[in-house]
Amino acid sequence: MSQNLHVTNEVAAMEAGDAESGGDGLLKELNDECYAEFLDEEFDAKTYTAHVIHHAVIAEHLARLAQGISQLDRELHCQVVARHEDLLAQATGIESLEGVLEMMQTRIAALQNTVDRIRTKIVDPYNKIVVRTAQLARLQVACDLLRRIIRILYLSKRLQGQLQGGSRELTKAAQSLSELDYLSQGVDLSGIDVIENDLLFISRVRLEVENQAKRILEQGMEIQNPSQVGTALQVFYNLGSLRETIISVVDGYKSSVQESISSALDIKVLTQPANTRGAPGRAVIPIPGNTATFRAALWTNLEKLMDLICAACSQVQHLQKVLTKKRDPVTHVCFIDEIVKDGHPDILYIFWNSITQMLSVELQKTTEASTFLKQALEGEFPKLLRLYNELWKRLQQYSANIQVAPVGGGSGLELDLTTPENDIQDLFTSTKQDYNPEKALKSSLQPYEAAYLSKSLSRLFDPINLVFPQGGYSPPSSDEMDSIIKTIASELNVALVDPGLTVAVAKNVAKTVQLFCVKSEQLLCTQGDASQVIGPLTEGQRRNVAVVNSLYQLQQAVSKVISGLALPLDAERALTASLESVQALMGSAVQPLLMSVTDSVEAILITMHQEDFSGPLPAGDKPDMPCSLYMRELQGFVARVMNDYFRPLQCLDFLYDSTEAIAQRAIALFIRHACLLRPLGEGGKMRLAADFAQMELAVAPLCRRVSDLGKAYRLLRSFRPLLFQTSEHIASSQTVGDLIPYSTILHFLFTRAPAELKSPHQRAEWSIARYSQWLDDHPSEKDRLTLIRGALEAYVQSVRARQGRNFAPVYPIMLQLLQKATTGT
Repeated sequence: MSQNLHVTNEVAAMEAGDAESGGDGLLKELNDECYAEFLDEEFDAKTYTAHVIHHAVIAEHLARLAQGISQLDRELHCQVVARHEDLLAQATGIESLEGVLEMMQTRIAALQNTVDRIRTKIVDPYNKIVVRTAQLARLQVACDLLRRIIRILYLSKRLQGQLQGGSRELTKAAQSLSELDYLSQGVDLSGIDVIENDLLFISRVRLEVENQAKRILEQGMEIQNPSQVGTALQVFYNLGSLRETIISVVDGYKSSVQESISSALDIKVLTQPANTRGAPGRAVIPIPGNTATFRAALWTNLEKLMDLICAACSQVQHLQKVLTKKRDPVTHVCFIDEIVKDGHPDILYIFWNSITQMLSVELQKTTEASTFLKQALEGEFPKLLRLYNELWKRLQQYSANIQVAPVGGGSGLELDLTTPENDIQDLFTSTKQDYNPEKALKSSLQPYEAAYLSKSLSRLFDPINLVFPQGGYSPPSSDEMDSIIKTIASELNVALVDPGLTVAVAKNVAKTVQLFCVKSEQLLCTQGDASQVIGPLTEGQRRNVAVVNSLYQLQQAVSKVISGLALPLDAERALTASLESVQALMGSAVQPLLMSVTDSVEAILITMHQEDFSGPLPAGDKPDMPCSLYMRELQGFVARVMNDYFRPLQCLDFLYDSTEAIAQRAIALFIRHACLLRPLGEGGKMRLAADFAQMELAVAPLCRRVSDLGKAYRLLRSFRPLLFQTSEHIASSQTVGDLIPYSTILHFLFTRAPAELKSPHQRAEWSIARYSQWLDDHPSEKDRLTLIRGALEAYVQSVRARQGRNFAPVYPIMLQLLQKATTGT
């Protein structure tokens, strides 16, 4: 049997192979066009049959179809033979699957029966629970509604009693209304007959309480009664409308101020004539720019506007003060916290910011529309600024003086008395540290301030340009100077209404002074004849004197203005700095003449070396020692210079400050050349002593008092006694080194030395003039002592060269002084 099965398998395999080879051919045939349409998913036999009949090829198609069916049968047979084992296995699996499916159906039926039994046990209790829950919810709603109705009835009755108490019970009535509002939230109470009348009563009472609280608030703010304001605020807080009410009140003040600003700047109102009753058919055409009535009406309106703004700000500030101090007696919440919570700014900041913006917008709009109004505000800007400053000052005074009185507990109010006073002393800056309310107020004035300052500068420049015409050479007269000074004083006086404006006008005045200096400098004569001191005053020198006098007159006048007006520090600094340039120009104007006088004085003093001072004492008990020729010439020259050149100058203080330097220079040169005189006899000493006395008279015209010359005067007085003292006494004098320089004493001791001990300039073979110039170029005592040391060393070498045994008696003293001076310096 196994052999037969094997043979059968082999035959099946061969047939399967033939089937596979034949199957490929069959597939090719089936893919022909005639069989392809049978593979279409939308194949319709009726349609195909109708098509075949239509083409009348039925027999051919039947044959072909029969052939195709035969081929398909063969193919199926081949496929079954080729895969009969798989088909047998699948048939067995289908039988097992049917057994499993039957078992599953049995179990599903059992499960369904179980579920039906459970549903029967659950549905009934569930339905009962749903019913009971609905009943419970409805009972709860009914109970809550009944409790609300009972409470509403109770509160309604209590509210009636509270209304009979008047304003004293107003806060309690508000509390009752607040609770009634809470009871009505989230519940529809319409259609309940028992409280229908009460609900209507409550609505009517709420309106009445709100209106009464608004009247109390308005009255309290108008008279600034903190008790009334606090009562009204407590009512609105209890009603839950505090913030909305406050915003509404502030908006009302904003609207009022807005209307007042528009009315005050309305050009039609300003130009409306006082007597509006005109003849029928006649029109009155106002001319605002040419009448004083227009400006008077403008400033009257602006003053009234500032009063209204001040009153409104005071009331809002009072309101915020009460809000800051007031706390709810139940929750202890500060009312101001309710207003500024969630980052909202305080009401005073909102109000003030709105006011400043209104002013800026309205001023800009009206001035753009009316040239006359713009000219009035620009021309009289200080008056406008004064109104702003007065407004700000009044607000500051009110802020400093405002007090909120404690209110008794009978009114249901509670004030916060623990708030630090410095936190609420200035409500304009209490919450906005980076906000300057005064600057915000004056920001609307910037365009008019700029225009006013420009016109002010033109008014200051005009008289100067008028008195200094193009190509002119004469300085301004006294009347013209008075006009310039009056203009300066007038501008500063008008600007005193505001420190900032005063500083700005002071800077304009400083520019005016600078312009005057520039114009004056152009008139100065800088040619050679400006410094001549030989003949009378030249035309250029007269013009320079007149320029200096005008500069001095301007300086004195501006200084008087500075001292007479209470100017801010910055304004004083600006004016003082401008006067320094005036002083410098005055110095530059007289400097050539001063230098020429100094040079002439030195030229006269150097002529003393042309006179003989080597003579002995004259015979007689009382020798007459007149002053030397050079001294008489010096005295005459100084007196002539002061009388001819400096006396026309009106600025005596400036003059003496300048000529005192000439006097000090003259004394220094006189002592220098007196020390260089060689030889110097006893008669020369007497004459030189007389010259010392005359020197004080010579320089006296150059200063107020000779003693004002300071160190130069003390040097002149101290040196004269040394003329007759021995060299040893001179070396030990207390004045040497302290008042009299060592180099000066050493120069003087050279006059007592023999000719072999040459002076420094003799050793260097310099002239007296050149040596004097070298001393001027080397003011250092160290340089001068070095040159003197060279002269002494040359003397020592000359003595050793001639094999001398002794030095001059004065040499050891000079060497000792030199060593002392060297160690001291």
